[in-house]
Amino acid sequence: MDVLRSPEGCPWDREQTRETLKPMLIEESYEVLEALDSQDPGELCEELGDLLFQVVFHCRIAKERGEFDADEVCRRVYE
Repeated sequence: MDVLRSPEGCPWDREQTRETLKPMLIEESYEVLEALDSQDPGELCEELGDLLFQVVFHCRIAKERGEFDADEVCRRVYE
């Protein structure tokens, strides 16, 4: 994600905001549910990866804003 959001990275990724990513977060969540229904472990693994990418993306945006980072999110899992 550091590379994707860097000046040398992907212009599309650099332009994304929380608002522009909302539809993709919803879409990936629904795709996880569909994968669960299909009972296909490979599909579920792929879709969970896509959803995780969205979480990492939002964490990166939060880090850029000085709010929190992925490490903080992971720490809160244990609280």
